Amino acid sequence: MIISERIFMLMQEKGISQIELAAGTGIAQSTISDWKRKGTNPSADKIMAICEVLDVSPFDVLQDTIPSKGAGEVDFLIASEGTAEYKVLKKMEKLDNKQKDEVLSLIKKVK
Repeated sequence: MIISERIFMLMQEKGISQIELAAGTGIAQSTISDWKRKGTNPSADKIMAICEVLDVSPFDVLQDTIPSKGAGEVDFLIASEGTAEYKVLKKMEKLDNKQKDEVLSLIKKVK
């Protein structure tokens, strides 16, 4: 499911029309209509405004748009700021390839 499909599903669940979404977000109704008609997605900067009007979290909008394990290789991870995973990823991105290999080797030993 693409993001715009998920948005339209949430709109239907909450009884919100395209006109109401447009009024609440400041996004042109014709743009919202284009998402449905052309099968395109809103730009990232519009997601938070859409979430506010629909009274949902960004996760609620994106949850069915992320491929499941059976759908192929996923090339990204989501980690919440403040978690151990987030801290590790932030430190990893600053390492060079040799250092990353060393960390991965250490992780294998810990397993």
